[in-house]
Amino acid sequence: MEKENYRQVLYSQTTLNELMIPAYANFGGKIHGGILLSLMDKVAYACASKHAGNYCVTVSVENVDFLQPVDVGEMVSMYASVHYVGRTSMVVGIKVIAENFKIGTVKHTNTSYFTMVAKDDSGKPCEVPGLILENKEEVKRFLEAMKRRELRATYKTELQNARLALLTAPESALLEEERCFIKL
Repeated sequence: MEKENYRQVLYSQTTLNELMIPAYANFGGKIHGGILLSLMDKVAYACASKHAGNYCVTVSVENVDFLQPVDVGEMVSMYASVHYVGRTSMVVGIKVIAENFKIGTVKHTNTSYFTMVAKDDSGKPCEVPGLILENKEEVKRFLEAMKRRELRATYKTELQNARLALLTAPESALLEEERCFIKL
């Protein structure tokens, strides 16, 4: 990659604000998680596409833990920035904040990481610009993304090994303490 083909984190940082309306709510009056995921995917796309200068697709989503519910009438702000770049992929970190204007509260509802891949006009993965890290926070986020990637690879291997072990283990022994019973 050429030295001049790098972009600052600030270059592609993107914010999406949306008022949560009744049509977004479930029967309990809280905003559907799927609505929030859709908005997060939009802001991840905007951030990644700006950095890459190309169309981008979502290939994985990590850390979708809804820490607090979002209510109708709250303003949700999603702050996205590129935390890591590979050759054709980027990790976009998204912090979600919900603000209640009526009672004056602000709450962090979740932080997630979207892995996006840049595509060229023929739909093939294409190289993305490198990332210029300008402060300790940006360096920390890049290193954390590298570690999450490493742990994800380890997790996949361990899960595959566990699946193979489950095929040979007696089911009744594995499920003895669980809230289920086998009825075949």
